[in-house]
Amino acid sequence: MAAFLYRMGRLAFRRRWSVALVWAAVLAAVAMAGMTAAEAEEEPFSMPGIESQEAFDLMEERFPGAAADGATARVVFVAPDGQKVTAAENKKAVEAAIAELGDGTQVASTVDPFKADAVSNDGSTAYTTVTYKVDAAGLTDASRTHLDEALDNARDSGLTVEAGGDAMEDMGGPSGTAEAIGISVAAVVLLITFGSLAAAGLPLLTAIVGVGISLMTITALASPLGLTDTTSTLAIMLGLAVGIDYALFIVSRYREERGKGRAPQEATALAVGTAGSAVVFAGLTVVIALAGLSVVGIPMLTEMGLGAAGAVVVGVLIALTLVPAMLGFWPNAVLTRKDRKARKAGRTEPETPKRNGGSRWAGFVLRRPLPVLLAAVAGLGALALPMTDLQLGMPGDEAKSTETTQRRAYDALAEGFGPGFNGPLTVVVDAKGADDPKAAAETVSEEIGGTEGVVSVSPAQFNEAGDTAVFSVVPATAPTDQETKDLVNTIRGDRPGIESETGATFEVTGTTAMNIDIAEKVQSALVPYLLVVVGLAVILLLVVFRSILVPLKAAAGFLLSVLASLGAVVVVFQQGHGADLLGVETTGPIMSLMPIFLVGIVFGLAMDYEVFLVSRMREAYVHGERPAQAVTSGFQHSARVVVAAALIMIAVFSGFIGDSDSMIKMIGFGLASAVLLDAFVVRMAIVPAVLALLGERAWWLPKWLDRILPRVDVEGEALTRPAEPVEEPAEKDLARA
Repeated sequence: MAAFLYRMGRLAFRRRWSVALVWAAVLAAVAMAGMTAAEAEEEPFSMPGIESQEAFDLMEERFPGAAADGATARVVFVAPDGQKVTAAENKKAVEAAIAELGDGTQVASTVDPFKADAVSNDGSTAYTTVTYKVDAAGLTDASRTHLDEALDNARDSGLTVEAGGDAMEDMGGPSGTAEAIGISVAAVVLLITFGSLAAAGLPLLTAIVGVGISLMTITALASPLGLTDTTSTLAIMLGLAVGIDYALFIVSRYREERGKGRAPQEATALAVGTAGSAVVFAGLTVVIALAGLSVVGIPMLTEMGLGAAGAVVVGVLIALTLVPAMLGFWPNAVLTRKDRKARKAGRTEPETPKRNGGSRWAGFVLRRPLPVLLAAVAGLGALALPMTDLQLGMPGDEAKSTETTQRRAYDALAEGFGPGFNGPLTVVVDAKGADDPKAAAETVSEEIGGTEGVVSVSPAQFNEAGDTAVFSVVPATAPTDQETKDLVNTIRGDRPGIESETGATFEVTGTTAMNIDIAEKVQSALVPYLLVVVGLAVILLLVVFRSILVPLKAAAGFLLSVLASLGAVVVVFQQGHGADLLGVETTGPIMSLMPIFLVGIVFGLAMDYEVFLVSRMREAYVHGERPAQAVTSGFQHSARVVVAAALIMIAVFSGFIGDSDSMIKMIGFGLASAVLLDAFVVRMAIVPAVLALLGERAWWLPKWLDRILPRVDVEGEALTRPAEPVEEPAEKDLARA
């Protein structure tokens, strides 16, 4: 591996113009394909294998043309204090508002609340549902403006008017603010780390090229493959983070080799052969973790995982080819100003490695490994403890800021009609096998209506064939309450008795039931996913480090960091501690996909740091250093760069904490805290402490296993050679630098 990558780096340096032109051509080709590609159609959310999805599919089959494909806006009218919406003046204002709402060119229908029993018992609140002919993505700016103006005109009458529903959602693409913040912080970190504008700019430039290629490729494939916006969002996030990090490690090793007195071409080849080997295997662990999301069986996660994995592959290829080519164009520009001056003056003696913060920290840990290990594990364990209280769900309008009309509409409906009104259950009765379908549906409705925790049941609506009925069930509790989940399980648990009595079957669906089913599916898939991903990664690390204990230690450290980060998410977003600091106004269940999403991404990134840090220790050990000395050498050469890489990733992810969407905040906070804990607690404290306690045993491998494992030479043993005489670049190259 190291020898092959050495030759690749040398070739890319020598053929730098060809390499640069090839990547420029690739970027231009995919950009053209992306800009001319047909716009992807919005795919309906699908979750195979759960009851609520099966019930929804049955509704689409038995009620053709009546599926809820069109966007909706639920407009709520609240009378001033002490008044009723049924009073003459208020009723007139409501009816005028509904008439104006119905005038929209894309509006399919509106409902009169006074005829549809959509007025609260105390008469203070009424609501109407505006249904559109197109889905939310198909709404024109004119339709959205018309809706907003109708709401404003209704408010002028003195009524409180708020609206929720998917027609109110902002369908605009990502603003790019988070990415801009991440790039800005990354630039500062790189400048501090390298002390050179060129060295700081090169990883940013190559990462942006990689992200551009990945984004345009996803855009071009979006329509034929049915990819969503979330696929490109995750690809941008991870492509930017790993693209900067991988280039960072190549450039850092190049500077180190130049400091040893090597010529630019040789230094580039050695950097790609050694640090590049770590990049390849680190990238493979990330790809395994992301592609492994497909085992969960959730189409959206599969798309996101494969799209992001593709972005990581592009980042690896860029680091191995374009980065060394760029070093060929500016061989001295990436060095520090001090080094450049010394070389101009003819002082090119190899530098003697100096003790730095990394080696001093390693020495501190090596002197007291057990206390450091116990303190780190205890701290992460304490952070992970709230995980035992984890509640999964899919936060809706109740999680939005009170400054949004959606949240105010949610609160008004809950106050006027009860907390369960915002999350009704939909029951689909398949009465094909019943002697009297209508009587069977009525019996099912009565049985469910008598269940404790049910407030009301709507009249059943039959399809044209008269063999399928649908009705709504309003719970007494809010959509995200545990009592609502218990109610759904109770209704489903009573099903065998009801079905034997009526001869008809039924299923429970609706947004609330869908969220409950998704949470249960994700929880059941988490353990198999961990086994697949961690198992494959342990095997990969076994090949890389040729050790039994190092991969197991890496996996155990990852589990500690991801559990601690999930515990931190629970503390803030579920329990509410420190929520105000992040602008989180409402706490509640954690997004159902968050645990498996966090596990997949963080595992890959955690293994990045493990490979970069420990491969340098392994390299020193293979080249003759004692175990403790190898740990110190690894930290001396890699700690500063690993810290910089972690800070860059934390900056990229933290940028999303400022988003107004609670779920985006949660993802950004979870990823940033996971990287923080893994890089600075697990890799910087637990790893050296465990290696110090294990000593020689850390690198033990049974002889029979050593014989059958392939040798990949990540540590670059085949490249060990004395420094070649320095051949400074030609004057025109220096001028270009």
